[in-house]
Amino acid sequence: MQAVLEKIGKIGIVPVIVIDDAEKAVPLASALAEGGLACAEITFRTASALESLQRIHKASPDFLIGAGTVLSAQQADEAVSAGASFIVSPGLNPTVVQYCVDKGIPVVPGCATPSDMERAMEFGLTTVKFFPAEQAGGLAYLKAVSAPYTSLTFMPTGGIDAKNLADYAKFDKILACGGSWMANKALINAGDFAGVTKSCKDAVAALLGLSMVHIGINTDNGSKSAADFFAKAFGFSARETSASIFASEGIELMNNIGRGTHGHLAIGAYNVERARFHLESRGVVFDEATAKYNPQGKLIFIYLKDEIAGFAVHLTVKV
Repeated sequence: MQAVLEKIGKIGIVPVIVIDDAEKAVPLASALAEGGLACAEITFRTASALESLQRIHKASPDFLIGAGTVLSAQQADEAVSAGASFIVSPGLNPTVVQYCVDKGIPVVPGCATPSDMERAMEFGLTTVKFFPAEQAGGLAYLKAVSAPYTSLTFMPTGGIDAKNLADYAKFDKILACGGSWMANKALINAGDFAGVTKSCKDAVAALLGLSMVHIGINTDNGSKSAADFFAKAFGFSARETSASIFASEGIELMNNIGRGTHGHLAIGAYNVERARFHLESRGVVFDEATAKYNPQGKLIFIYLKDEIAGFAVHLTVKV
């Protein structure tokens, strides 16, 4: 159960799919995966949902697929038999949740109030669906209401789109966000799978928030003189650390020859573990020996294995 939730957390977005034609299921899953989202929640709102789920699971067993809008234990059983790895429901139905818990099936019930969340915790759940997210008060409400529940993580769904995804992604209690904008019914019905892939890539980019943070320059004990130059010439204020001097927040002057032939490039991400997962799916290799974790065990820093044009590259938490 936990392994499925961990994978959902690394992917970071769960496309919520309403599909009317099962013939489109497999090419849709391929388009989602090509866009970086090898995951989907097939909602049980249409007659084609169960067959679509079956077809995707048969064609792509590694594709992480769940059943959404599950309203009964029977639906949950049918979905799992068809290949679903997790169950999502709009509300906290005790019968559905208890059935899934007893069977060891990952279940993410909808919760919008503290009472809902506490009931979910009574079932031993660690992740719930915050639904309907925007209509229930959005991120500000979720931050306030989740404060007492330090062991809970959330999968907000409802009103989340390309405009507000990044805001949700920055909150450390968000396991993943659910949404349909990157694979909406119009794109699916039109068979515009290239459009789905592009929307997924754009969504992943917004989710990760990757951007240049600073460049580190190896100076061989010349960091002080270099920092003085930047201060005199450009008026930059210096900030010293144990290993370097930041001539500005974007320029780090190393006291000695550090990692990388010329230095290093620091790339910021909202969530380093999630960024590593997506970069690894693109063929990037990391040096695990350089990984650094915070006291809560969360990855906050790691170097890529190879240099790029003489520079080492590392991921770091984007403030």
